[in-house]
Amino acid sequence: MKIFKYFFCALLFVSANTFAQDEVKQERKPGHTNQNKFKQLYDEFSTPNMFRTGSGAPGPAYYQQQADYKMDIEIDDEKARLYGNETITYTNNSPDELKYLWVQLDQNMRAKDSKTPLISNQRAQEADYASNFTKTYLAEDLERGFNIDHVKDVNGKDLPHTINRTMMRVELPKSMKTGDQFSFNIKWWYNINNHVTEGGRSGYEYFEENDNKIYVMAQFYPRMAVYNDVEGWQNSQFWGRDEFALPFGDFDVNITVPADHILDGTGYLTNREDVFTKDMMKRFKKAQKSYDKPVMIVTQSEAEKTEKSKSTAKKTWKLSAQMVRDFGFATSRKFLWDMMAVKIGDKDVMAVSLYSKEGNPLWEDWSTNAVASTLKSYSRMTFDYPYHKAISVHAPMGMEYPMICFNFGRPDKEGNYSDRTKYGMISVIIHEVGHNFFPMIVNSDERQWTWMDEGLNTFVQYVAEQDFGEWYPAALSPKDEKYPSRRGPAKNIVRYMGGDQDFIAPIMTKGLNTYQFGSNAYSKPGTGLNILRETIMGRELFDYSFREYANRWMFKHPTPEDFFRTMEDASAVDLDWFWRGWFYTTDYTDIGIKDVKKYQVTSNPTAAVKKQLEAQGRSIDDLPPLVFFVEEGSEDYKADMSGQDVTENAKTVKEYVMDNFTPEERKNLKSPKYFYNITFDKPGGLVMPLIVEYTYADGTKERITYPAQVWRLNDAEVSKSIASDKEIVSIMVDPDLETADVDTSNNSWPREVKANEFDKFKNKVKD
Repeated sequence: MKIFKYFFCALLFVSANTFAQDEVKQERKPGHTNQNKFKQLYDEFSTPNMFRTGSGAPGPAYYQQQADYKMDIEIDDEKARLYGNETITYTNNSPDELKYLWVQLDQNMRAKDSKTPLISNQRAQEADYASNFTKTYLAEDLERGFNIDHVKDVNGKDLPHTINRTMMRVELPKSMKTGDQFSFNIKWWYNINNHVTEGGRSGYEYFEENDNKIYVMAQFYPRMAVYNDVEGWQNSQFWGRDEFALPFGDFDVNITVPADHILDGTGYLTNREDVFTKDMMKRFKKAQKSYDKPVMIVTQSEAEKTEKSKSTAKKTWKLSAQMVRDFGFATSRKFLWDMMAVKIGDKDVMAVSLYSKEGNPLWEDWSTNAVASTLKSYSRMTFDYPYHKAISVHAPMGMEYPMICFNFGRPDKEGNYSDRTKYGMISVIIHEVGHNFFPMIVNSDERQWTWMDEGLNTFVQYVAEQDFGEWYPAALSPKDEKYPSRRGPAKNIVRYMGGDQDFIAPIMTKGLNTYQFGSNAYSKPGTGLNILRETIMGRELFDYSFREYANRWMFKHPTPEDFFRTMEDASAVDLDWFWRGWFYTTDYTDIGIKDVKKYQVTSNPTAAVKKQLEAQGRSIDDLPPLVFFVEEGSEDYKADMSGQDVTENAKTVKEYVMDNFTPEERKNLKSPKYFYNITFDKPGGLVMPLIVEYTYADGTKERITYPAQVWRLNDAEVSKSIASDKEIVSIMVDPDLETADVDTSNNSWPREVKANEFDKFKNKVKD
């Protein structure tokens, strides 16, 4: 007969409940606050309001300011100098009255009186890179930073203004009330930095061979700061690391450069027929219909011919963009230019690359394909890419702006490149193009919460890299079955998570103040979201919620709470425990197997039970029918009984079944033969699901994922009793390394004995 899988209690609990002992008086401990890892995040979160709701969505009173720009820009190629004149029209959509406006002057971070070098901890090392040594000790103090010629209203009247390092306060003639607009003019110039030797997120790269430069230009104009409901003016100084918080607006920008330059940037090129040759126009129209292969707009032979001579004439390129938060462009006579169309939703988007001959053959082969693939992957994970183009520009660093980004990756002079160079280039293109979504459209505050753009983007980058490997298998090296992503899988973050706690900060830390910036702002949040998607929530729930967040906050200014709340609101999954542990602490995962005990069951009282009854002056006949667990190896354990039908050992079960189940019901009851009590412990402070793989004597395996809430009542250890008709021969915790467990030496039973470094060396010598 098959017997019901009875819910057996371990002997410890039977004894505690059945054989009550005299109460032991203990010293009363003081009270404590709720330290449970599963308590809600009310202490950390602000109260929902009319601007931002408890669901994580914008509230009925949500507002955001608008800043529109009309600019005339000219680059003096001989002096490497930029001249600019802009009119900013600022709209106050807030309920507040504004007495002044704050403008960002990011180039002042490189000014002679910049405070940025003074906050760095510098120490002479035993060895240093020649490049770093030169920048630190040998580089001359160059004339950098904005030179503001004037700040005037539209009638030409000077406006009082105060410059505080990288911020400028402009006094208004009269306060702006809700709905008011104010226009003012700024004229400026600055010497463009060589971002190869001086560093920086933009600037020029100099090529001595033909005395040419490639300009990748951003933060080149005074930009409005954000004013919002969370902190009023976001006028935190720019120290060089934390990036930018910016309002949305419309841009009309005229850029004058040498006539033989090729230029592209944010927005529609409104005078294409004026700046394109006839051949370029024909190729452009062909590219608009090419969905499977980039079309060269400017070929390498044409670019090589142009870079050998310099035009003294000038040409103005006109770009217009709507609803963007920033503006960037690139210009050079060295540029090759290719494009192709990619179908996103119901419209075509142009995937574009600008690069010099130094980037080939790598860039011509893979840059534009990487752009196209990224747009498809990110659109699937969020929303259809709303702009008409996305540009990848060849530069010695990675940085992003609306519709345009700068990306590294260069072969040697003979055109050879390693797998590392190839994957590095493709990955940085995916990452920087992906920034169009976070934060160029889902417009988080990078100055305060770096992870909200870098971390979310790193997560989607991992998804897009895996897509790229599937869609473009020719890009993979023969040794790689799939794209070798550097960030994303949980196992890749273990070294950081298990590192020196003196040099780890919570993710919810201002980027400027974090250690190991890349791991903190990119890897850890990106990995955490991957764990949420693959292990905790599942792809369907996660993807729905992630898209909901992206759509709720596209072209708006979300906070971390808006993200956390939306993910829960759209999924019905309580994740407060995860946000607290992964984002607000530096706790790490370490879950192991503490103890495994094997039992047989019997209806005969064990020696220990008899002793307890005798001490209490009680008889077994005074108790209801019981089942007793006998631990393997104990005095009462009989090896020849192990694996027998439960009813052969526990007659009380058989009697209970016969008395309480119908013959038909008894047919469906189970008959387990093996009983185990497994204790899992958690030396690490981080809560995670308990993923366990059981291997049986017949070679079969069973995997059970116990939800993270299994730790809710005991954060140190939990026990599971297992009744099985097959013998368990091994147990493994987190077999696929899904939870970033920093110590896997305690993850298996029987405990795996791993060879130490000396033993490994001896075995290697023997081989």
